[in-house]
Amino acid sequence: MRKSLVVLIALVTLALFSAAVSAQTIGLAISTLDNPFFVDLKDGAEAKAAELGVSLRVVDAQDDPARQLSGIEDLIARKVDLILVNPTDSAAVVPAILAANRAGIPVITIDRSADGGEVAAYIASDNVLGGKMAGEFIAELLGGKGKVVEIEGIPGTNAARERGQGFNEAMANYPEMEVVARQEAGFDRAKGLTVMENILQAQPEIDAVFCHNDEMALGAIIAIQAAGRADKIKVVGFDATDDAVAAVKEGRMLATVAQQPRLMGALGVEYALKVLQGEEVADFIPVPLELVK
Repeated sequence: MRKSLVVLIALVTLALFSAAVSAQTIGLAISTLDNPFFVDLKDGAEAKAAELGVSLRVVDAQDDPARQLSGIEDLIARKVDLILVNPTDSAAVVPAILAANRAGIPVITIDRSADGGEVAAYIASDNVLGGKMAGEFIAELLGGKGKVVEIEGIPGTNAARERGQGFNEAMANYPEMEVVARQEAGFDRAKGLTVMENILQAQPEIDAVFCHNDEMALGAIIAIQAAGRADKIKVVGFDATDDAVAAVKEGRMLATVAQQPRLMGALGVEYALKVLQGEEVADFIPVPLELVK
């Protein structure tokens, strides 16, 4: 009789816990769904939410900080339990995070950090390490001597700052490596193409190009091919999107630093539940990197 009572209590407790989890809603404020990387991140979050029986509400900022603020304000108004934020801009997102803080809604940032506000955790790859991996790979390929170009991401994002930092730290180890051009292209393929076209006209000698993401790298490759210089200029990207991995396999791109956006999204949901259940979590949750070549 006592054993049956214990089993019954355990089953009721489990049912109540499951009901509490399934009743929870997590918001995902994503920077843009025009970039395959962030589509993968969203897909990973949605798959994990479905697996765990959690409701996920997604808002797309379309790379507009004002739109992201509005989207997060909407999530706050809908009283979500926690907000996962993939910032369009690390500084511009701060007012939105502060608004969530005032509403008592925990925040976790994914892939890009925030420059302020209270954040329970930050889930991302080590961007400095990734930039350094790319720089070292290029330097070794060129025997420590050559002319390279750096195409930068959105200046206000920590991803651009940190990838650039790692890359330039690597370049500093090779006195005969020269960065002959450095220009921003907004993490965008079309802008990457245009920026590379301009650099090609200004720089007759280029051995390699490092782009802060694959979208810009794929645009740069188009410009390089059109200029008839594909046999002389090697391109390294960052993210390992499907298009970039295909380009590496086909020999159009030299390499790409592989992140795991689906895992980032999944970890976002997993850690959201940990935070909501009162568990202690690390300030930074790293996602492993590798070089695809």
